[in-house]
Amino acid sequence: MKIKLPHSTQNWISLVGATIALISFFMIVFLFVVSSIFGKDNSYLGLIIYIALPAVLIFGLILIPVGMWRKTVKDKKKKIGAEKDWPVIDLNDIRHRNAFMIFSIGTSIFLLASAVGGYEAFHFTESVEFCGKLCHSVMKPEYTAYQNSPHARVACVECHVGTGASWYVRSKLSGLYQVYAVTLGTVPKPIETPIKNLRPARETCEECHWPQKFYARKLRFEKHYLNDINNTEWDITLTMKIGSQISAFGLEEGIHWHINPNVKIEYKASDSKRENIPWVRYTNLKTGEVFVYENKNNTSKKINLDSLETRVMDCMDCHNRPSHNYKPPAIFINNAITAGKIPKDLPQIKFVAMDILGKDFSSTNSAMQEIANYIYTFYKDNYPEIYQYKRFLIDKAISGIQEEFKKNIFPEMKVRWDVYPNNIGHLEFKGCFRCHNDNHVSKEGRIIKKDCNLCHTINSQGTKENLQITSVNTELEFKHPGNDVGDKWKSMLCVDCHTGLNP
Repeated sequence: MKIKLPHSTQNWISLVGATIALISFFMIVFLFVVSSIFGKDNSYLGLIIYIALPAVLIFGLILIPVGMWRKTVKDKKKKIGAEKDWPVIDLNDIRHRNAFMIFSIGTSIFLLASAVGGYEAFHFTESVEFCGKLCHSVMKPEYTAYQNSPHARVACVECHVGTGASWYVRSKLSGLYQVYAVTLGTVPKPIETPIKNLRPARETCEECHWPQKFYARKLRFEKHYLNDINNTEWDITLTMKIGSQISAFGLEEGIHWHINPNVKIEYKASDSKRENIPWVRYTNLKTGEVFVYENKNNTSKKINLDSLETRVMDCMDCHNRPSHNYKPPAIFINNAITAGKIPKDLPQIKFVAMDILGKDFSSTNSAMQEIANYIYTFYKDNYPEIYQYKRFLIDKAISGIQEEFKKNIFPEMKVRWDVYPNNIGHLEFKGCFRCHNDNHVSKEGRIIKKDCNLCHTINSQGTKENLQITSVNTELEFKHPGNDVGDKWKSMLCVDCHTGLNP
């Protein structure tokens, strides 16, 4: 039976629009059922179901009234039918009645589907897969580092968006620009850290972490390997002074003293990465004491301090790479040797790894090939017996180095450890030494000291055969590994020598 509809619906534009809308709707339903029942959901399927096909559906629906309007205008010009300024709905007319029923039922289904689809679309755009996989080539470094971070089970939006409608809208507007940049290929390489647009730590980190309760001290065990023929193991045990020695004292001392609720630390940075800090202000909120420290090597004559932003120090000023930390080769090779991924018994493997990983590569594939070729050639030329009879050790070393490389270095996006400073510690980056460098002095003569024992003490250090050990409540004087350093390190910053390619 032919369904009678108003004369204005009888045009190609409305017919094409209705066809597009119906096909899109049934494709959405079909793909939604497939993804729900068979568990075939992924970032690209979600993009089609919740963004691409709904856009096509809405386009088709828009074409229907556009076609009807054009048809009405043409009919008026041809003097077909009575001239009326506004549409008339007459339910006694079967054509109008059919159109009204189709519109009512269709609108109800559309609104219901829109509600379900909107809900699913919201969760899809908030998912880790959407953030990390959709723009795979661009976001691969961030997504890979995130998966190997302590926050791998925390959704991206928990930190990057947080709660609140205003931040949600802001993040989506920012996302639109990012889509535009990816489409046109204008994404910076490497992607810049959005320091200025980050939410305060109290609205993100402190949703889970309660810094005022991090009182206890912590023992930290580290294994390093020297660049000698035997890959000599150098162990060190540190007592990290996260808080006071006795928890009842609260945050009166230790690393987390900086966020003591009775203390306010403010600073000014002269660069966008906040690596250079010429000015620090300490305020004791209980006593009202205020001390202003200025870096004597960066006086106000060189830098106009009044033009710089004054920031209150929070968690992110130190913990600035909590989920996207790209480890330097000196660290990830040490870890791989300790974990057995790289055989420690292979002579000079630490040296060989550091030598090849210091090079710049054009792509990941070329890096994999160059790493393999370099290590094979090195052992073939210098250790022919190992190359001939213990080739399996070399193969295992190459595999381990390549695996760690792919977790931390991404040539296509020009991402590696030295483009994103990590402010925890002070080895490969300034970190603590941005302020604690003996150069920040107040007019009263107070100094922000470069005293390692403020943050940690050494309980053991040395090789396995000559390990120095002391009790937990006492400390050892730091002994620099190797015999060619002497006491030079005492007058330098670690970062002056440690580039990420040192032991």
